[in-house]
Amino acid sequence: MPLESMPRQDLLFAIEALATEKMIDREIVIESLEAAIAKIAGQKYGQEFNIVAKIDRKNGAIHVKRLFNIVNPDDLGVNEEGEPIEFNPDIMLTEAGAKKYTKSPKVGDVVEDQLPEPEFGRMAFQTAKQIMTARVRDAEKGRQFEEFKDTIGDIANGVVKRIEFGNVFVDISGKAEGYIKSTELIPGERLQPGDRVRALIMDVARSNSGPQIFLTRTHPLFMEKLFFQEVPEIYEGVIKIKAVARAPGSHAKVAVTTDDPSIDAVGMTVGMKGTRIQPVINECHGEKIDVILYSEDPAVFIVNAIQPAKVAKIIVDEDTRTAAVVVNEDQQSLAIGRRGQNVRLASQLTSWNIDIMNETEEQERRAKEFKEKTELFTKGLDVDEMIAHLLITEGFRTIEEIAFVDLTELAGIQGFDTDLAAELQGRAKTHIEKLEQDYFDTGHAIGMSDDLLKFDFVKRPTLLALGRAGVRSLSDLADLASDELIEILGADNISERLAGRIIMKAREIEYGIGNEEE
Repeated sequence: MPLESMPRQDLLFAIEALATEKMIDREIVIESLEAAIAKIAGQKYGQEFNIVAKIDRKNGAIHVKRLFNIVNPDDLGVNEEGEPIEFNPDIMLTEAGAKKYTKSPKVGDVVEDQLPEPEFGRMAFQTAKQIMTARVRDAEKGRQFEEFKDTIGDIANGVVKRIEFGNVFVDISGKAEGYIKSTELIPGERLQPGDRVRALIMDVARSNSGPQIFLTRTHPLFMEKLFFQEVPEIYEGVIKIKAVARAPGSHAKVAVTTDDPSIDAVGMTVGMKGTRIQPVINECHGEKIDVILYSEDPAVFIVNAIQPAKVAKIIVDEDTRTAAVVVNEDQQSLAIGRRGQNVRLASQLTSWNIDIMNETEEQERRAKEFKEKTELFTKGLDVDEMIAHLLITEGFRTIEEIAFVDLTELAGIQGFDTDLAAELQGRAKTHIEKLEQDYFDTGHAIGMSDDLLKFDFVKRPTLLALGRAGVRSLSDLADLASDELIEILGADNISERLAGRIIMKAREIEYGIGNEEE
């Protein structure tokens, strides 16, 4: 039925139906139709006019108007190019000319000239349909983006539509299309068109064809969300997942904990005879999953993370977050795992650097460490090996510890007295002052400024390395991108996350930019 002959109440019903079908706001459909009618009216009455169309929201009546701005021809000003603006009778009226439309015209007002509703011929109808379709489609894309942008981190269920160059395109509930890059698929799995698939929504971006939904099946959070679906106690928060580390398709470790001492967090996560963990394993293409108990004590957590290997002894250094894990020789290969996978996953799970060694290697390590500390104390404090050994035996590891420890603690060492303790502490402070002076002298010789040399967020050897690479001030560091910092220091020496934190800290100090503002 032509639009001009359609009963106006039926027009409103049609608008309502379209809005419901496309799941978009009714107002968007009305505005799209108004734009289409205005376009047709412009083709009939002249595109040079400022023509608008309005649809009455209550009765569906269509009003087409030509708008004029009331101006003073002698005071139009200049355009963006600085040229005088000329009076345009198609869109402008003087106060005198506007009296035809209003009794008391004023400069700056807008007056309306009511026009007949244009007839919709075949071509006009096609034009209106194209305009409406485009606008409604854009609104639908916007609605889809708004719907999915808040689902990042959730699991999406879909059906494989097609596969191109190893990349998988997924129909998500008929609402949008998801995209799994080949690198985000679990190694070894072969999806086919028509297969049902679950994946984690990693990111959502706008595009001309609708929202781009990036999916992953390899991210640790994907496995965590699967446990949320399979274990009611995790979903309810009774059991908490503290960390997940994965080698997708091969091996994974999941750390769980609970505040309820009566609950076996590991047992309930695995389920009787593995009934709860098996669906997660199946979804992850047979990935072996170790569920271990989390502990606030780093040593206990690391020992649990090394499972199934049995640990004989562990030495942790909280300053450097490194742990030496000692195992019997018959357990060493199990602790390390095939191609180092077990210890690598344990390191990822605990965020500690873990070194696996047997008793013989640990003795060699201790002997080497004892020798290095002995040399440090004998040279730095100018003492003999006996005093150095006494200091090491008492647990002193650095000259800084000796310089700033309470004097009574140093004097309490067997064979020491207050005078010797004071002398050692004085030598320690002198040694530190010399190192401090040497550090600044070296930095100044390179051309580094004091603000960078005093940037305590980074270790001094690293700062000197930056200086030698041309980063001479804190502003130089703040202006770097993460990949530039990684390139300077080497990918083996710094992670992308740490590089970002260093640069953010430099910006915070140099420019007063906090994390939230950035």
